[in-house]
Amino acid sequence: MSDHVLPAPAAPGTGAPESVRRRTVLAWSLWDWGSASFNAVVTTFVFSVYITSAPFGPEEQVSRELGIALLVAGIVVALFAPVIGRLTDQAGRRKTWLAINTGIVVAATLLMVFVAPDEQFLIFGLVLLAIGNVAFEFASVSYNAMLGQIATNRNVGKISGIGWGMGYLGGIVLLALILVGFIFPEVGWFGVTSDGAWNVRIAMLLAAVWFAVFAIPVFFAVPEIPAAAHPEHTGRWFLRAYADVFRSIAGLWRDARQTLHFLIASAVFRDGLAGVFTFGGVIAARSFGFDNTTVILFAIAANVVAGLATIVVGFFEDHLGAKRVMVSSIVLMVICAMLVFALHDAGTWVFWVFGLMLCIFVGPVQSASRSFLARLIPAGREGEIFGLYATTGRAVSFLAPAGFTIAIAIGGETIFGIIGIGAVLLIGLLLLLPVRTTR
Repeated sequence: MSDHVLPAPAAPGTGAPESVRRRTVLAWSLWDWGSASFNAVVTTFVFSVYITSAPFGPEEQVSRELGIALLVAGIVVALFAPVIGRLTDQAGRRKTWLAINTGIVVAATLLMVFVAPDEQFLIFGLVLLAIGNVAFEFASVSYNAMLGQIATNRNVGKISGIGWGMGYLGGIVLLALILVGFIFPEVGWFGVTSDGAWNVRIAMLLAAVWFAVFAIPVFFAVPEIPAAAHPEHTGRWFLRAYADVFRSIAGLWRDARQTLHFLIASAVFRDGLAGVFTFGGVIAARSFGFDNTTVILFAIAANVVAGLATIVVGFFEDHLGAKRVMVSSIVLMVICAMLVFALHDAGTWVFWVFGLMLCIFVGPVQSASRSFLARLIPAGREGEIFGLYATTGRAVSFLAPAGFTIAIAIGGETIFGIIGIGAVLLIGLLLLLPVRTTR
């Protein structure tokens, strides 16, 4: 048994001129910029809020059905992501499946225009949201796997940081346009009003077009990977792919246990990172008295600082080391979370200062986690391992909600929820510390 990680991939593209690599990196990162329309507008701030509003039914009922829809989507991703990743690696169809899944996300977002504010459209809207989530996760597997095609071990941290930071900033630019143009004013651009919820529905059209346009460059700039010498036989691809995935996991346990340990550790702390944005608005509203407008303004500020910090830290990550970035960032996040809790009676400035400081470190951890894993994957297995990365993340996606809920149940106030989120981050940190970076 070896405790060493998988051998690093060969450094691709080292012979390409620097200017060509810059254009390729820009094209690749524009997919992140565009895809943030789905994360920011559809799943976080606009459509998910709209689909749980009063016209669709009682709050408890629609919230429960939203949770069920996203749970089903999560199960589908957990079951199929590593298989999809492995098959695209073998068939040499990484870019093809990125295009297919991107198209499905765009189509699902576009069809949300037809979700009128009426109970009869609830299931239709939730189905579109679930389909979009599944396709987005599958697309992300192919997209993340491309990192090995455009970066070397010397610059993978910087490139990952640029992409992730562009995602934050792109989503906020689009969200700001939608809020200013359609959501906030009584009569928005082109005369759109809230009658029939057209301000929200037109926002979905804009989000779909935004993603479609900015996703295009990656398909021209990044070449397709070659097919494996002996690809899977299509007649029994499903069962054989699953058998191979289980053999891969066994192989990681036997020959590259550090990689498997990292997949587990990153799944835990990534769920804690998700909890920061998922429950941050709830804590701001319930514990610090933020109204809806102030929550949105804080969310915009949080995403801007996270995006800028991700890009800046990415330029230093290749020198500092991805693990050092992850460890120091998580430690600082836990400290900031505890300061928010300890000083919450001092006023709203506490959340503005330490809440934003906490958000500064979210993006760098996410980006460093992706680049750390990219350094461990042998060439030709990127889709498979990033599929496992998605699966492990989904497998523990209950941790942050559970920690948040249990902490509130023990403490009796919403502010205690931040301790639960901090605990998940701390557990992820403790799991990460023993992971060695020795090749």
